[in-house]
Amino acid sequence: MQGLQPRTAHAADRRRSWRLIHLALLAAAMAPATWAAAATTQAGGAAASTTAAKTGAAPVPRTAAPANAGTTVADVIARLRARAAASQRSPAVRADYLALLRAQGLSEQQLPYPDFAWLRLLFEASRDGGYWNLRWAITDREPNSDAIWRQWQALRAPAPDRATAVAECDELSAFYATLARLGGVHGVGLLWPTSNHTVAVWSRPGPPRETRIVVPTTLIFLGRNDSFGSRGFDPWKQKRIYPYTRADIAPAQRLPPALAGFLIAQADRYADASGLGLQRLRELREGVLKGALGAADAASQARRQRDALPTSAAADRAAYAHFIEAMRGRGPELD
Repeated sequence: MQGLQPRTAHAADRRRSWRLIHLALLAAAMAPATWAAAATTQAGGAAASTTAAKTGAAPVPRTAAPANAGTTVADVIARLRARAAASQRSPAVRADYLALLRAQGLSEQQLPYPDFAWLRLLFEASRDGGYWNLRWAITDREPNSDAIWRQWQALRAPAPDRATAVAECDELSAFYATLARLGGVHGVGLLWPTSNHTVAVWSRPGPPRETRIVVPTTLIFLGRNDSFGSRGFDPWKQKRIYPYTRADIAPAQRLPPALAGFLIAQADRYADASGLGLQRLRELREGVLKGALGAADAASQARRQRDALPTSAAADRAAYAHFIEAMRGRGPELD
């Protein structure tokens, strides 16, 4: 029997070779159909989003490119940076930028538009009640973002009516500064306008002198309409704003796939909307996250606010449509 073993092994090798060739030919034959189906799906999603923006109807949610177990912090930052660059084409984002320049007495050279678009996206996403669903609460933790990242690492299924992380003002401000730096914008540090409160500040060198832009990651001690560039706090009260350089998270750190997909998809849905529209949605979202407002109530109020918008406010109407759709099914319908 030993003399038959080499011949049997050769035969098995030939069968395995033919099987591999067969599978390769089959995959090649199926590939065009798969690519065509993927292209059709993407085209359909784009068309649905465009229609929703024009009509204000609840769109079919756009799905971000799939995040997998290999999604790192650096991967997410790169995707978000690209989304921020795309948001520069939004008339609403451009209008907010020009309004900030006028309010601060600055030129576009002093405050570059690409940097503003990146920091604005992060602000609207990561502020208390922003579209990444972070919520403020007193925690008495150290002024860094370690606990936020730990909560995110433990999160497996983000939900539109639940907070993804809970943190205090100094933690949220450190988190914002960390993300800004990871995306390539430096000079973001922490300001203590009072002994018991912290916000972020974006500092830009002169000429003619240093510029300081207040970034209120919460609205504590401020009015409901305070936003990016608020004058509610004097950034010059603190002699020096030290850039936040602590490495709170490694760029190579992996994130849960569902979380990574949520962060990217939320930016895709809301980044083009106006600051005023996002502020109104933030108030509704904050009420839901804190349990003061039911999801169905929030959806009803959002629907009324959307219906009052002019048809020309396409980005805001689309953002409202996404919010209403997200809240749908989270409680009993009221209207």
